[in-house]
Amino acid sequence: MSSIPRLGLRENAGQFALLMLVNAMVGGMVGLERTVLPLVAKEEFGLASSTAAASFVVSFGLTKALLNLASGVLADRWGRKPLLVLGWLFGLPVPFLLMFAPHWGWIVFANVLLGINQGLAWSAAVIMKIDLVGPKARGLAVGLNEFAGYLAVGVTAWLTGYLASIYGLRPVPFLPGVAYAVLGLALSALLVRDTRAYLRLEYASPLPSPAALPFRAVFARTSWGNPRLFAACQAGLVNNLNDGLSWGILPLFFAGQGLSLEDIGLLKFVYPLVWSVLQLLTGPLSDRLNRAGFIAWGMALQAAGLAMTLLVHDRAGWLMAMVLLGVGTAMVYPTLIAVVSDASEPAWRARALGVYRFWRDIGYAAGALLAGGIADWLGFNWAIGLVAGLTLASGLIVASRRASP
Repeated sequence: MSSIPRLGLRENAGQFALLMLVNAMVGGMVGLERTVLPLVAKEEFGLASSTAAASFVVSFGLTKALLNLASGVLADRWGRKPLLVLGWLFGLPVPFLLMFAPHWGWIVFANVLLGINQGLAWSAAVIMKIDLVGPKARGLAVGLNEFAGYLAVGVTAWLTGYLASIYGLRPVPFLPGVAYAVLGLALSALLVRDTRAYLRLEYASPLPSPAALPFRAVFARTSWGNPRLFAACQAGLVNNLNDGLSWGILPLFFAGQGLSLEDIGLLKFVYPLVWSVLQLLTGPLSDRLNRAGFIAWGMALQAAGLAMTLLVHDRAGWLMAMVLLGVGTAMVYPTLIAVVSDASEPAWRARALGVYRFWRDIGYAAGALLAGGIADWLGFNWAIGLVAGLTLASGLIVASRRASP
């Protein structure tokens, strides 16, 4: 990186690539749980309730949402790099707790730590990339960031399923998490540089103090005061609501359909794989085309993928359903972050992103509680169908609000 900051992906290629690698490690930590952990709840800890089995998603989602809310403020006050390093310090114990937890409460606690890790480290990584590239390539920056993170989620979900099919549910499938945590912390502490200086390049004069716009005002404006930001927040929440279903409930649904651990791992690999790779296309496309259309159609495709999960009864059909879910999520995920960046000022953008990501990740907890409760009451089919309907309705709200420039 040049000693004189310059905006642009090419101008900051080294640091940008390093941050992509770091975010891959962050994503890998989540991928550890996507295939195996719901089955650990049922088979090792004897949790008969789907809501109880998905409780780890609730603890993760609530913690990550609250840390997202704080991360924007802390990023403005402390800088981006300290948040990244602190996030990894909280992530270090997670794989060991997953491997050796003697009862389910330890797993829930591990997911509190994982939520802190994700809320700080992922937030810092995406904010730093947006800082580096400037306003003309935000969609591309977010697409590359989410590509790295969710590709690692998918690969790790497949790897843990494969390892579990050979070595059992614990401890071996969680060993990759040790490498992720150590490498992520080392890269963040030793090689990553802070990016706050790049914000000044978007101004003709120095940045105003972060206190110039109180956090309460940023929260209100982002959550409901601005129509574009409101539409983005509700869509983000519903997007992660259906991802919470995918994380905590779909492995149990597929196991109930007689699929093996390897097959479940494959399905859990395809969804984030498609999601991650297509963001390389959807991120930059959202810089050129109508962002609201991308989001609305993406939510519709997610709903179609969930509905298809109920309509087919074989692995090939479920693979296609996971592809549809991944395509829809790829259209939505980076575009929503770009919309929030577009509709906020540089002086409070980090806090606006934190508020948006707070509402988005509340969706994990909402999805696990809602889908788990409905599954316990009426069965998996009703839970999946309800979430599909909510996803379609959310896309219609985005279309009606015209949440795009």
